[in-house]
Amino acid sequence: MIQKANRKRFVRYKEGAELYSMCQSKFEQVAKDAKAIYKIDKLVLVNCDILDAYLETFRVDGQ
Repeated sequence: MIQKANRKRFVRYKEGAELYSMCQSKFEQVAKDAKAIYKIDKLVLVNCDILDAYLETFRVDGQ
């Protein structure tokens, strides 16, 4: 996970995809599924706090 002290709260799709090591289309889909998207005119931002909480629901314990 990303350190919370030094990171942005909102990112664009391209930056978020790099940050989370995903292709951009997968990042867009995950952000939409998490309901972490904010639209301001044509600007789209993803809330990383909401996205992190959503991704935690997929964590696999054990192994």
